[in-house]
Formats: sequence, C-alpha cells, structure tokens
Amino acid sequence: MTHQPRQAAIFMVIAMFIIGLIDNYVALIARDISLWQFQFLRACMALPLLVLVAVFGFGSLRPLRLWAILLRNGLIAVGMLFYFGALAFMPIAEALAGLFTAPIFVLLISIFAFGEKVGLLRILAVLVGFVGIIVVLGPGQGNLSIVNFLPVFGGLFYAMGSVATQRLCAQESTIAMLAGLFSLQGLIGLSALVILALWAPDAPQGAEGFLLRGMIWPGTLTWVLIVVQAVGSLIGVGFLIRAYQSGEPSFVAVFEYSVFIFGPLFAYLLFGQGIAAQQMIGIAMIAAAGSLIALRS
Repeated sequence: MTHQPRQAAIFMVIAMFIIGLIDNYVALIARDISLWQFQFLRACMALPLLVLVAVFGFGSLRPLRLWAILLRNGLIAVGMLFYFGALAFMPIAEALAGLFTAPIFVLLISIFAFGEKVGLLRILAVLVGFVGIIVVLGPGQGNLSIVNFLPVFGGLFYAMGSVATQRLCAQESTIAMLAGLFSLQGLIGLSALVILALWAPDAPQGAEGFLLRGMIWPGTLTWVLIVVQAVGSLIGVGFLIRAYQSGEPSFVAVFEYSVFIFGPLFAYLLFGQGIAAQQMIGIAMIAAAGSLIALRS
C-alpha cells in the first residue's frame, strides 16, 4: 500500500460521484423490469468487462480461497439486494442513510463477535448513529413499514461482508472478488426469475412491481440505463478500491460519505427530489457517527 492521502481522497470522491449518479437511475429501471432481471442483466454486462480487465493483466480471476469469496460475496450480494430494492420505494437519500449504517454494525460485530475493546467515543458514535436512523425513518409520521427498514438490513449484511473482506479475503484479488460478486448477483437474479416464472404472481405496474415482476423485454431507455449501471458500477468500485489502496482506510472511509452530497444532489437535478429537514438531520448524524468510528478505528 502506498500512502498518498490527496490521491486517495480524490479517488474516493470520484467513486462516490459516479455511484451517487448511477444509483438514481434504479428508480427508473424499477418502473420497467424487476430487481431480479436488473441484477441478472447487469451481471451479464459486467462480467465480460471484468474478463477483459483480467486478460489485459490488471488482476487475476482466480480466488485463493473459494469458500471465503463465496461467503463474503454472498453477504454483500444480499446487502445490495436490500439496498437496490429500497431505491424503488424511497428517496435515494433515505436508502443511502440505511446502507451507510454499515460502519456502526461493523463496530458492533467487532465487539460482540470478536471481543474488540472500544472506547467511549465510539460507543457514543454508535448511539448517535442509531438515533440518526430513527430520525431518518421518521416513525412519528405514521407511515412506518418494513419497507423503511430495507436499506438498514442492507447496511447490516454489507457490514458482515465488510468484516469478512477484512478477516477472510485480505489477500484476494480485487478482480476475483468483483467477478464473484457479479456472478452471484446474476445467479440470484436468474434463480428468482425462474421461481417467478413458475409462480406467475400478478405484479403491479410501475415501481410497485419491482420485486414481483418476471422476465420481460425492457424498453430502450431501460437497456441504456442498465448499461450505464453496469459500466458505472465497475468504474466507481474501481476508483473506490484504488482509494483504499492509496491511503489509510480510516482516512479514506470519511470521504465515502460524500455520496450523501452527490446522491441527493443528482436526485434533485434529475427528478426534482427533495429532502425533508428531519431527514437531513438524521443523515448528518449517521455520517458523523460513521466518520467518527472510522477515524477512531
């Protein structure tokens, strides 16, 4: 690892700029096809690109420990299903707030599963983060449902995947982990499409049918957006990985929260989607808690 903090910060901000942009389009994709078809088609587009990257010598597709890759990618894949599923039903700012509870869950897993000792500041950060979750979900508004918790579940599984990455996959090739993740997401999507074809449920129109819709032929715009998602995900994650390779993880992780700027900004510019003052306060609390945990770690 090299230690170039300025380069690491720039790479992370670029990664979050790309991800904050492309994830907004999931809400449009959800109006046409299902979550499962989206995952399957995105994997079909991304995997050949990863093979080309490996062929040109930028990484190896061969895992060192297949079981570790499968465990890590399984947890991340489930977390991403919760997150992408949530994007069809709520503003991106709320979905990101749920997903970025991951550092809080990582700390809790480290304490209860591995006996890590933590100080008062990180305990306080966890409390602030969970209060932030409650503020973002807005239980006092009377419309709280299981859908509101989808991105928080995503954050929990993403946290478990992050712990597995650190403890089980530290020596694995980045290309191998990405290829494994997209392969698993594609298999999950294909399996769900087969089940839906046999079950044949009556899926609602629009985004409400994102979880129940079977295989259909997407419209032209949807094809374009899936390509943008597939290519953008690879580029964004590539910059994210380079960021963590260029600087101390505790320093780099703080800049990951710049997605809270780019995601809602693009949501406003593209769709006129605003953020309530209460949600802004909750998001700020979650971002502050995650940043404090990263810096103290």
